[in-house]
Formats: sequence, C-alpha cells, structure tokens
Amino acid sequence: MEQIYDVIVLGAGPAGLTAGLYAGRSRLNTLIIEKGQDGGQIAITNEIENYPGQQVEGESGPSLIARMTQQAEKFGAHRVSDVIKEVSLEGDVKKLTGNKGEYLAKAVIVATGAFPRPIGCENEGKYVGKGISFCATCDAAFFEDFEVYVVGGGDAAVEEAMYLTKFARKVTIIHRRDELRAAKSIQEKAFANPKLSFMWDTVVTKVGGDELLSWMVVKNTKTGEETLIEADDEDGMFGLFGFIGLLPSSKLFEGVLDMENGYLKTDENMHTNIPGVFAAGDIRQKSLRQVVTAAADGAIAAMQAEHYISNLT
Repeated sequence: MEQIYDVIVLGAGPAGLTAGLYAGRSRLNTLIIEKGQDGGQIAITNEIENYPGQQVEGESGPSLIARMTQQAEKFGAHRVSDVIKEVSLEGDVKKLTGNKGEYLAKAVIVATGAFPRPIGCENEGKYVGKGISFCATCDAAFFEDFEVYVVGGGDAAVEEAMYLTKFARKVTIIHRRDELRAAKSIQEKAFANPKLSFMWDTVVTKVGGDELLSWMVVKNTKTGEETLIEADDEDGMFGLFGFIGLLPSSKLFEGVLDMENGYLKTDENMHTNIPGVFAAGDIRQKSLRQVVTAAADGAIAAMQAEHYISNLT
C-alpha cells in the first residue's frame, strides 16, 4: 500500500521550510518536495540585513536557508528531490505525480514561489548578487552612496527606484519606451525627485566586470546605437536592479486553483479554493514578498493543515 503523508509541502524556500518545520513539530507525517536547491530566490541573495533574528554580524541567503533546512529536518520532515508534473487535489487524498513517482497526502501546501523576470542581457546570471539585484527592499542598503540603475517603467520599477534614492547617490531608470507605464501619481513623484534621472528608449544588452558588476552596454531601441557605461573609478562597481515583473511558479495549477495574474488566491489563513490545499509565500497574491512574510505564511499554512486533518472523518 502506498504511503499517505499527512502533509506534502511543495517547495523548499522560506515558506516551504517553515511549513515543514511547523508541520513536523505538530507530529504530522510531512514530506517536502523540492526540484532544485533549497531557498528559492533567497539562495542567490548574497547578504541579508532585514530578517529578524539573523546573524547580525553577517548573514547570507544560503546560510539562513541552511539553518531553516536543518530545523525542518530536526522535526522529522522527510525530503524528496523531484519535479512534479501533475496534481490531483480534490478529495480526502491528494496525489502529486513527479518524474520519480507518485506522492499521496491528506493536505498539500503549495510553496513553489515566484522568480523575477530576467533583464535579458548577456552575462546576466554571472552578476546576480554581485551588482545585479531584483529586490530593492533587500539590497538597497548595500548600494549606499553608489550609482544605481533600474530597468523597468511600471509602478513597481518607479516605486523601487524612488526607494533606492534613499540610499544611492544617483538612480537612473532605464526604460525601453519613451514614457513610463507607471500611474501618473507615481510618475509625478518620480519626476520631482532630484536624485532620479531617466534613460529613454533604452535596453541593457550586456554586462560585465571582474568579480563585481562594473560595466554594461545599453542600446537605443530606436536608433540601434550602443553605449558603454562604466562604473566610477572610485566606486569600482554600480548596481543594476531589474523590475520588469515576477513570474509565479504556478503553471502546474492552472485550471485547478483560483489565480489572479498567475498568483494563487488564498484567504488570510492560506486556504485556496480546494479544501485541504493551502498556499504560502511568493506564490500567493499578496502585497509584500519578503523572507519574513513567506515564513509567516508557511507557519499559518501548516497550522491550518493540522486543523484540517484533525477534522477529517
């Protein structure tokens, strides 16, 4: 007879690991399924400053996630590395089908996260966490008094650019069009900010540097002209932030769970539209995507799963 877990947690980022920790601590037979490395977006975050209780002298994404992983394992959460291809979530027993086999559970917590839409320039991957970032709230303080560039033109890009002006000495928005897509009220604040400048009809085509990002090539979308931008000699580097949207990892649940713009819709207790199925972390439709909110979601989802299971007849 196939094993039926109490809870399957899909995803091992901060939300999934916290859910696994809380579920295991509640004596639920818990399985965490992750297709890649633990941590999600935080795994590529070089330094963390704003997670309560972190190591004050210095904390990286991988170091924080390593301790979360150990905590989940301490309380008995089982682990499987697999890619889930199909789900059947209705009824008292949920089934997840992966490349390596089938997994059954009474409750499922979806914590598959979201990932930033790449800027799309050559060598981008080499400099993520080494000058390229996708989270101003996370990384703005590391660019104190440096020059920073922001790619994008929507609400998020402009709001994040204005936030960055609190730290950087100069912020330049790079937008592929000749006008912003952000709301007019946001644009007005941006144009009135003396530390903000704009590079219109422009895309970033290539980035480079030694260990850290120190130069990039930008291209005018109308003329095709390319320009090399280099870091100030005294700085030795600059920041490049991408805000052209997030891509939720929700394709597996299309037509199964209720969504809004690709994000799973839940109530405040992480319930989806299917009983016994919960969502936590960046995969949810929510206002703030940070490690601390993901962890909170995971804890709530696990406790709600425990309550759901205890009431099954």
